[in-house]
Amino acid sequence: MTEAISRGFRKHGFAGVGVDALAKGAGVTSGAFYAHFGSKIGAFEVALGVGLDEVISGIPYYQREFGAGWLKAFVDYYMGKAHREDLECGCAMASLTPELVRADSAMQTVFEEKMNVIVDIVARGLQAEDHAAARARAWAMLGVLIGGLNLARAMRSQAAIDELVSAIATAAIAAAGPSCIVNDLAL
Repeated sequence: MTEAISRGFRKHGFAGVGVDALAKGAGVTSGAFYAHFGSKIGAFEVALGVGLDEVISGIPYYQREFGAGWLKAFVDYYMGKAHREDLECGCAMASLTPELVRADSAMQTVFEEKMNVIVDIVARGLQAEDHAAARARAWAMLGVLIGGLNLARAMRSQAAIDELVSAIATAAIAAAGPSCIVNDLAL
């Protein structure tokens, strides 16, 4: 049920979907929804966690499968057409972050904690003089990708999208710097 709720929020945003539609999408009644989540805000917090946990498990997949080439493979996937066009199953960093601007401090804290985990995972796969420098590059790369994905999703002209995607992919890889093989993928 939580995965279906997460997909509903990613596709429609917090304000764009009601409890009845979320419950229906999850195949439960509104009563079951409230019994499980307590409120729409409670469901959003769970959905956010589910979405960010997908990123937390997804990046190590790229690091394992592609070795030192993981960064390019990840950027190609992240800015790729399938990911761009699939709001429902796409990255929660891009689709749910705008919702957090208006969220309460508790939810922003959850987001910040999970984003720090994501940044650490990315940083472990980057060549840098120290962990702080790798984290700075990871933040820069993620910022470029998240913003770039949202820009690409907002455009309709294929020529503009292609130009943007190429520029964002190049900028994200440049911001990250050289990648490396990650020997310890344990969190």
